Amino acid sequence: MPAVTGKLAAASLALALFAATTSTASAQKKYDTGATDTEIKIGNIMPYSGPASAYGIIGRTEAAYFKKINEEGGINGRKINFISYDDAYSPPKTVEQARKLVESDEVLFIFNSLGTPPNSAIQKYMNSKKVPQLFVATGATKWNDPQNFAWTMGWQPNYQSETQIYAKWLLKNKPDAKIAVLYQNDDYGKDYLKGLKDGLGSKAAAMIVIEESYETSEPTIDSHIVKMKSTGADVFMNITTPKFAAQAIKKNAEIGWKPLHFLNNVSANVGSVMKPAGFENGQDIISADYLKDAADPAWANDPGMKDFLAFMNKYFPEGDKLDKGTIVGYGVAQTVVQVLKQCGDNLTRENVMKQAASLKNFRTEVLLPGIQINTGSNDFAPISQLQLEKFKGEKWELFGDVISADVGG
Repeated sequence: MPAVTGKLAAASLALALFAATTSTASAQKKYDTGATDTEIKIGNIMPYSGPASAYGIIGRTEAAYFKKINEEGGINGRKINFISYDDAYSPPKTVEQARKLVESDEVLFIFNSLGTPPNSAIQKYMNSKKVPQLFVATGATKWNDPQNFAWTMGWQPNYQSETQIYAKWLLKNKPDAKIAVLYQNDDYGKDYLKGLKDGLGSKAAAMIVIEESYETSEPTIDSHIVKMKSTGADVFMNITTPKFAAQAIKKNAEIGWKPLHFLNNVSANVGSVMKPAGFENGQDIISADYLKDAADPAWANDPGMKDFLAFMNKYFPEGDKLDKGTIVGYGVAQTVVQVLKQCGDNLTRENVMKQAASLKNFRTEVLLPGIQINTGSNDFAPISQLQLEKFKGEKWELFGDVISADVGG
């Protein structure tokens, strides 16, 4: 009997060890569609063509950064398969590309797709499918709404916060301003406009003398600029994407309109806006930023900027280092890599969102000093700080303090 008992005990122990080992192995590795032992499949949608094609450089920078990560061994041993499609900044095309990425390419999640109207068009679809729509490349305030859209998260500071900062500056420094607003006639432009009005409060109706909207299908906004000048406005709130921002700066110079000029952050770009518009035409324009600028010699000896420039030279030498899109692409790619590192071997869509909502005082190498990335289960706004800047010579010069600008969705 003792011998039999001993054999049974040994067999039981072996079975228990096998079960424990199997359980541990399964606990260590959890996958959803788009992830395996060797690969993480990430989808992306960018306007490589169309009216917002200047932003396409963001997607190309991300592709280059993921190539760097893969050459260095990947993330926890897995290589990134980055699939990026063009939607020409057309929401119906965005829907088509999102369905292709989710249902045909079977990506783990869609990352940093660009534009407020395009992302708005796929938000309900992504959430119904429970596929992360992660770090969208738009500052619309509505991306910070985890209660209603638990699978959508922004990255950059939101638009309403930005224009509220401009409004507060005007109330303090130019309370008698007569403001002309040019804005893109979609959710993106209207979000900025709302922030401006909220920031001005009861004085908005008196201070804003004209609200002029334009369509992305228009070849030029020259007529809008002429109309705004005729109002006698002495402040110009320029809420436009790069193509139209450059047109506005040029036209202002051409007709001799010299208001105090505010340019929204998404177009405060040396490479794709200020240079084509003519540096001499952009002097003293005010904007706000959260990222370092490769054109600013103040960062010449900054370790993070040195790493960025080394990356550009090796992996994206044809990319324009002065184009803010390259800095954005680099910074947001570093952020998603951090999220995936935190995921470990639990590469489920649910855990991707959980880790994205668990970033604490994280800094990419290109954020301005004092700015950190923080998220939580009820906070889907990773970056909520900005610093004002003024265009001088051929670069932006920061001034004032870093300002916190939280506005909920």
